[in-house]
Amino acid sequence: MKNEPGVLLRQPAHVPVKARFPVIDAHNHLFADMPAKEMTAIMDAVGVQTFVNVTGNCALPFDEKGYTIRRRDLAEFERGWVKRQPGRFAAFTMSEFAQWDDFTLDLDGGFSDKCVATLDAEVKRGALGLKVTKELGLRFHTADGKMIAVNDQRLSPIWKRAGELGIPVLIHTSDPVGFFLPLDENNEHLSTLRTYPGWSFHGSHFSKAELLEQRTRMMADHSGTTFICPHVANNPEDLEWVSSLLDTHPNVCIDFSARMDELGRQPYAARDFFLRFQDRVLFGTDMPISTGMYRAYFRFLESRDEYFDYPGYLGESDNVTRWKIYGLHLPDVALEKIYSLNALRIIPGLKGILI
Repeated sequence: MKNEPGVLLRQPAHVPVKARFPVIDAHNHLFADMPAKEMTAIMDAVGVQTFVNVTGNCALPFDEKGYTIRRRDLAEFERGWVKRQPGRFAAFTMSEFAQWDDFTLDLDGGFSDKCVATLDAEVKRGALGLKVTKELGLRFHTADGKMIAVNDQRLSPIWKRAGELGIPVLIHTSDPVGFFLPLDENNEHLSTLRTYPGWSFHGSHFSKAELLEQRTRMMADHSGTTFICPHVANNPEDLEWVSSLLDTHPNVCIDFSARMDELGRQPYAARDFFLRFQDRVLFGTDMPISTGMYRAYFRFLESRDEYFDYPGYLGESDNVTRWKIYGLHLPDVALEKIYSLNALRIIPGLKGILI
């Protein structure tokens, strides 16, 4: 990465020590080998009430079936710390989508039935939602090698069952626009993709536009199911498009996890968007937890600070950042909804674990 000139602008920083209202981090993962006691200490310090782990078959106690990318020692959770901290940790399940080594789905051999059965069992164990990763549309294929579209009708029983169970489906479809473009000097994500080459989907079977359209058609077909489209519906570069999605599909909401950078460089449009859809936005971070990471999110939402740094994709230790961002200075009524009230409504099971 080329050296950039130093910034001479000097302005005061207004970094909240705690969020203005209790926070539910509705989209995160167990990234690192951090003891549960340390996690809750960080949460207490910044005002995060509940941490929702969305990756893996991880109804309490966490077991994260098949999750080997950043597998951590989960034994401490099972030794009772979570039980002594009621309401602090919750989990989604990936059901049969938790496949990291073999991306073959036997759609004609009962995959959906198995997925529904696992989903039923996981919800009984305490899972509060279903998480589907971007592998659907980008890597999952049938035995004959055909890529599986997001709206493949053979998956419909799964989305239908989630609606019947009253749980949301968190579905990650595609990635930033730059991840689908050539890796050249015209790509604003070039430094990121050089650091994480596996994040490039240039030349994928389905284009980004096709993947988003597939997801939209699938969600329209299942209006009785609540869908959470993370990362600003995976299209934060085009807030007009996201606004149209939300206007057209009342069963759809978003989180803005790991997209503070995309929103913070367009603060006028982002603030208008957050105010307009303040009932449809969930707080999530999708980053390793630390006091600094959370406080950067709170600064983004609460302050009027200008031209400041944000954490990289993998937290404070990740320097893959491309621009400065600006605070949105949201009013209290919107902040409280985004920090927690929306999550309590959109993920109904949260009400059952809070005391």
